[in-house]
Amino acid sequence: MKTINKVLLGLAIVGSLTIAAADGASLYKSCASCHGATGEKKALGRSAIIKGWQATKTIEALNGYKAGTYGGAMKGLMKGQVKALDDSQIEALTKYIQIQK
Repeated sequence: MKTINKVLLGLAIVGSLTIAAADGASLYKSCASCHGATGEKKALGRSAIIKGWQATKTIEALNGYKAGTYGGAMKGLMKGQVKALDDSQIEALTKYIQIQK
């Protein structure tokens, strides 16, 4: 019985990681028009290339945009883009950006 519970727990964890990755990919679709399919472009020719950014860096940037405390030329535009994202969506999005190589 304990083995079955461990297997079920393992499957639940793998499933939740897959869902988070899928959510990140879905969320990223709205970013792709400016940042490129994998984050390889400077958004509107003005931002940093975000492809492969560490999750902590992306979380800091997105939360800063939400608060209006981060960003230069793109600050106003990005604030509107991230204002509706909750913490779990930001986390999923940052994990997705981080794995882009």
